[in-house]
Amino acid sequence: MSISRREFLAGGAVAGAGLMAGLPATAAEEAKKEPKAVLKISSQEGVIPGRDLPEKLAKMDAWGIEGLEVGGGGLPGRVTEIQNALKNSNVRVSAICAGFRGVPISHDEAVRKEFVASAKEILAAAGELGSTGLIVVPAFNGQTELGHVEGRKVLVDLLPELGEFAVQHKTRILLEPLNRGEAWFLRLLADAAAICRDVGHAGVMMMGDFYHMAKEETSDLGAFISAGKYLHHVHLASRTRKLPGQDERSFVEGFKGLKMIGYQDYCSFECGVEGDRDVEIPKSVKFLREQWEMAQV
Repeated sequence: MSISRREFLAGGAVAGAGLMAGLPATAAEEAKKEPKAVLKISSQEGVIPGRDLPEKLAKMDAWGIEGLEVGGGGLPGRVTEIQNALKNSNVRVSAICAGFRGVPISHDEAVRKEFVASAKEILAAAGELGSTGLIVVPAFNGQTELGHVEGRKVLVDLLPELGEFAVQHKTRILLEPLNRGEAWFLRLLADAAAICRDVGHAGVMMMGDFYHMAKEETSDLGAFISAGKYLHHVHLASRTRKLPGQDERSFVEGFKGLKMIGYQDYCSFECGVEGDRDVEIPKSVKFLREQWEMAQV
């Protein structure tokens, strides 16, 4: 007995509805539920004006900036300083930006080993500070002679050891895609997510950067959806790498994507500033919160 395509699809819909109806109400609800996304604005330390870290943190508190992104260079020696400064602030450490020695996918094994050893030092400090993770670019242009296939294999083989070390210290590795002017190896969020999937370790995740995404991605919304559960940090910058709101760059579609995946981590300024920082940074924070409200899903 043959059935038409319409009958087949109708039957499938009825069967699917019956299956969902047979689930307990709570299970059916959980199957459709995503955590409600949050906008936690962060900033790299160097973007904020101030004579010292306590003054910077006081301004961040006043402006509604919740996270501090610090550089990884020299971080192990700064842990106590940062911890003491944070005691009188609502700000918390978000990500750690690079600062390691070596190159993850160098063609030279000794240089790769230098990266692993250096990254572990920073990860230990990141864990002490409660950081979401250490940002890692696998290789900038000119840093490796490996092709994409061989470089990817080297990276996937190298990352589990670091992922395990990161988890032991309650933090993560965060792979960062860049635009082709800076790095050819890793440019799309979907590619970073695929590497995280293949590594298969909770300590190996990724981030996205609105500046690089404007150059490489066809859709901010689609890029963040493709990153999904692997996304644990976001960099904020306009199309011209200035503060959000200082050119025509819209963040609405990207924020829709973050809302659709239930994003819970920080979005951090990594950009230059046109004008008086004490005036322009609060304006940008306000602009971002307005863009977040406009991002209806």
